Amino acid sequence: MTAHAESDAEPGTSGAEATDDEDEDLREDARRARWTATVTGALLALMGLTAALMRVGGGVPALVPAAYSSGSAVCVLAAVLGARGRTRWALWLMILGVMTMALGDQFD
Repeated sequence: MTAHAESDAEPGTSGAEATDDEDEDLREDARRARWTATVTGALLALMGLTAALMRVGGGVPALVPAAYSSGSAVCVLAAVLGARGRTRWALWLMILGVMTMALGDQFD
């Protein structure tokens, strides 16, 4: 244990207890990041799928629903990776999926 860790501890607690609290905070932050990535990816995928289904029946080019559904598939992959703890990859895949859906919106 370093002197820095001991100085960060609250008065009346040992350095080991302070380290355990920090570890618990890190685990809580990681769990929150995983849940956020999973839920956000799933919601974006659901919205993309809904938009693709709404555009299929209309008189729009086939590229529009294809872009929405492929963006939705990328967001599903992001949700899966987020659930497994790969939150950075999930973030970038969600951005890519939304950009793909936005590209489909431009063809509309």
